[in-house]
Amino acid sequence: MMDIRFGTDGWRGRIAEDYTFENVRRCAQGFASYLEAHGRGRADVVVGHDRRFGSRHFAIAAAEVMAANGYRVWLTQGATPTPVISYSIVEREAVGGINITASHNPPWDNGFKVRDEHGAAVDPEGLREIEAAIPPIDGVRRVDFEEAQKQGHIQVWDPAPAYVAHIGKLVDIERIKAAGLHILVEPMWGNGIGWFPRLLQGGSTHVTEIHNVPNPLFPEMGRPEPIPPNIDVALRKAVDLGVDVCVIMDGDADRMGIGDENGRFVNQLQVYALLAYYLLEVRGERGPIVKTLSTTSMLEKLGEMYGVPVYQTGVGFKYVGPKMLETNAMIGGEESGGYAFRGSVPERDGILGNLYFLDLVVRTGRTPSQLLAHLYDKLGASYYYDRVDTRFPSEKRPEAKARLDAARPQRLAGLQVTDVVTMDGYKYVLEDGGWLLVRFSGTEPIVRVYCETTDESKVKPLLEEGLRMAGLT
Repeated sequence: MMDIRFGTDGWRGRIAEDYTFENVRRCAQGFASYLEAHGRGRADVVVGHDRRFGSRHFAIAAAEVMAANGYRVWLTQGATPTPVISYSIVEREAVGGINITASHNPPWDNGFKVRDEHGAAVDPEGLREIEAAIPPIDGVRRVDFEEAQKQGHIQVWDPAPAYVAHIGKLVDIERIKAAGLHILVEPMWGNGIGWFPRLLQGGSTHVTEIHNVPNPLFPEMGRPEPIPPNIDVALRKAVDLGVDVCVIMDGDADRMGIGDENGRFVNQLQVYALLAYYLLEVRGERGPIVKTLSTTSMLEKLGEMYGVPVYQTGVGFKYVGPKMLETNAMIGGEESGGYAFRGSVPERDGILGNLYFLDLVVRTGRTPSQLLAHLYDKLGASYYYDRVDTRFPSEKRPEAKARLDAARPQRLAGLQVTDVVTMDGYKYVLEDGGWLLVRFSGTEPIVRVYCETTDESKVKPLLEEGLRMAGLT
């Protein structure tokens, strides 16, 4: 029997190797037992999925288990963006949800995500409880899908109309439709297909969508992650078409990316700072900002300027979501391009985030490159960021961790280290306000090395220092 472990955002595995129907059913049984142990038995749950190999069938397998445990299951009628699934949990007044998706992972993977009654990621303690409740396969309850439908225990429905009505209350979609923009949409063959043409049709704004048929092999990209080189085709297309902005969603549409009017990528840290600026300056909102320790220090500067607190968490929305609920945060986000907003669910939303960015462009009359220049002028400095992911055998993790535990650098790439944060990995805060972070991925056998600095010439040397400390060079 395989020992299933939940990482940063649920469990992911290789299809047919460890990600099997038996193991999906075991996970669903563990989730059902966890909910019942917390007094949430015999209630409604939502089950949804993405467009990967077998996802619909894996979702049905999970629904059969939840129905057998006395839950009424709301199963999405087809592949559905993760933010729509998360909102549906709240809209249906469900006690939780299951989402079959591997998000931005390579095509051979699939995943099993769980959500709480707020549509948010289950906190780390809850994930540990679910893991502990996962039984052997002979401990799984299961009913036949068609029989459960006949008895009303599984309801298949379309969650889109309620979500569309919801986001229409948060952003003026009609203003974007009437702005006369030319927008390139890159849904990366995934769950975001068709959403922006649907939302923005009927006005003077023109939408061109690429990679807009389901393809679980994700051609022309290594994986459906909204960063280069996966978006290089989209950025070249943006230049060819002369668009005003390129909006990008990852495979399950909970993360976002932006390409500017010149076909240049606006990185995830820049986007987060621009979205925070939009809420604070353009919309006049006030409230806490929640950020993972792997994202931009521009947020602290904005927090000081506008008098709002900034809270730092470990990596993953299992930390960000609960902190947003605790503090009634205005925005929460992470380095991977996932952002959540007050007024919606405390979960990443690539659809709403992109709409907010489009609204920022329309309301300021600035292009994406002009917006970034304006932000840097306001902050008094430019910020430079990069990340290196290095695969390595899992058995070498203890050795790498021991090296990092022993490292006590006083300077990195010539910059003085002013603080070391070990909340999640090893973050070295630098004298220029930048930082270097070395951490192990919670979902893959990867060491990630990230940095942000106000001196562009320091980016490469800082990343090399991180790799050296981990013993990877």
